[in-house]
Amino acid sequence: MIEAKGLTKTFGENLAVDDVSFSVKKGDVLGFLGPNGAGKSTTMRMITGFFPPTSGTATIGGNDIIQDSLAARRKIGYLPENAPAYPDMTVVGFLDFVAGIRGLSGRIKKHRIEEILDKCFLKEVRFQTIQTLSKGFKQRVCFAQSIVHDPEYLIMDEPTDGLDPNQKHEVRTMIREMARDKAIILSTHILEEVEEVCSRAIIIAGGKIVADDTPMGLKARSPVHGAICFTAKKDSEKDLITDTKTLPGILRVDMVEESPTDVTIRIFPEDFFAFRPDAAFIALSERGYSIETFYVEQGRLDEVFRMVTTAQSPEREIL
Repeated sequence: MIEAKGLTKTFGENLAVDDVSFSVKKGDVLGFLGPNGAGKSTTMRMITGFFPPTSGTATIGGNDIIQDSLAARRKIGYLPENAPAYPDMTVVGFLDFVAGIRGLSGRIKKHRIEEILDKCFLKEVRFQTIQTLSKGFKQRVCFAQSIVHDPEYLIMDEPTDGLDPNQKHEVRTMIREMARDKAIILSTHILEEVEEVCSRAIIIAGGKIVADDTPMGLKARSPVHGAICFTAKKDSEKDLITDTKTLPGILRVDMVEESPTDVTIRIFPEDFFAFRPDAAFIALSERGYSIETFYVEQGRLDEVFRMVTTAQSPEREIL
């Protein structure tokens, strides 16, 4: 596994990472989230041996990044932020160079490069110099170099940055497939990516871990988790909010959205476990409301992210 143990990093008087500890085992995809400047990239750079920690350490597959740095780094595939690469090299030349550094040679190296060019959809630009590529292709080239040696552990900083929706889908699919036999850490600002790819997520703010849970577990912290949201046709002779408040077991009813023809409201039950959404649906239908959508809120990862990184109260009203 990858294990961070009390990682701390200071730059002068600035404390960038403050006593961060976590572990990632094979089969896990850990999403690393946080606002800009929270310490995500610095933590990843310490784990990969790019920055020495001020204190603390990490182990990669049992090898300490300080005491046994080369052995630890051999096991890692690293995609840094901003996809750095040698601009005057061709795509295939760059991958050949990286594969050689990673210890591949001969037919094995040639076969692996061809495999990666195909997997990362780079065959059409294989002979172009990297400086002539679009941002999306540059990102794919740097992703390719991180997996060319088939590492046991992958650490990726914004792996889908600059990619179009189709390319993002392709990369996310590859990450899910690789996770079967690898331990993967990826930082991202795209919360949809966390829900789609990650088995677990850590949120860091001010250099400290402020949340560590599954995506579903984090969403359950949302103030709207378990609330019932529905849209009904407007009726000039009826007041939907007033009628809904008269239903048994209702704590609060909020207006979410209103249009000339529809109204969307959110119900907060007094007891989420005892409340029956189907009974509320039937009761409102019997009162003559034409209900178009009706669902239980799963929670919002973006709302939880803001809540834990800004120390906002979860009790405020959400619109």
